[in-house]
Amino acid sequence: MTTPRQAPALLAGLLLALTVALAGCSSGGGADGSSSDAGGMSEPAPADAGDAGDAGGGPAEANAGSARRPARVALQQRAVISVGTVSLTSEDVQGTRNEVQKVIDARRGEVTGEETQTSDEGEMTWSRLEARVPSEDFAEVMTALEEAGTLENATRTAEDVTSQVIDTDVRIRAQERSLRRIEVLLDSAGSLRDVVSVEAELTRRQADLDSLKQQQAYLADQTSMSTITVHIDRDAGDGPRRDDDEPAGFLAGLEGGWSALAAFATGLATVTGALLPFAVLLALLGVPLWLLLRRLGARRAPRSAG
Repeated sequence: MTTPRQAPALLAGLLLALTVALAGCSSGGGADGSSSDAGGMSEPAPADAGDAGDAGGGPAEANAGSARRPARVALQQRAVISVGTVSLTSEDVQGTRNEVQKVIDARRGEVTGEETQTSDEGEMTWSRLEARVPSEDFAEVMTALEEAGTLENATRTAEDVTSQVIDTDVRIRAQERSLRRIEVLLDSAGSLRDVVSVEAELTRRQADLDSLKQQQAYLADQTSMSTITVHIDRDAGDGPRRDDDEPAGFLAGLEGGWSALAAFATGLATVTGALLPFAVLLALLGVPLWLLLRRLGARRAPRSAG
């Protein structure tokens, strides 16, 4: 039985127990709430992982996707070998050649080869130039060169070597990785026989790598700089007429006969002029000799008669 003195203490204990119970409920509810909040925050993580898995589609699809991406980039940067030829005619071959040089210099190009022919007077009659110009300026240079003189012929060819460039790059990287593995094997070789075998394989693969790098350098040079060959001939001007333009019939025969007669007269005059000095010399020496022989013959005739 509770006494009046114990009633306040009992009441205080009940209040304290009630406070502790309420605090526990609050903390429990807070933990549940925080757990649910944490769960709400962590739900997107699996979704992101799932999305990444769907996007990648597994290792094989991820590799395929990564292989497609470089291919798309490589196709955007096409590697093309461009070659051009321009044939020009001009009355002033030297002047046209100088104009071609100006066009090439203006596009940061260079003349890598040249052949020329000159007349007896030292005038240039024919020229051939081989030039290298940046590939991005190939079309502009060709157009400018075609306007440097009288255009006779022009050709342009383009070879797409993008696949060769990509294949060569991939093979070089694979060969370099192979060489690194061979070097590791060489370091771990235990016997002399193993060392010799590994070194032979290392030498062979190094030679293959050097060949691939030479091919890579050639493709890089040909795709970065285009080759243009320029031919410059002297313009014939008013040269002889073609056979198709020559007259036919009586007029043609008359013209041919007159030309033959003129040629014969010219030849006869030439022969006469060549023989005239000899005829003069023969007359100066022959006539006195003939007179002397005649006089001697006349004296012998009476003596033989007596």
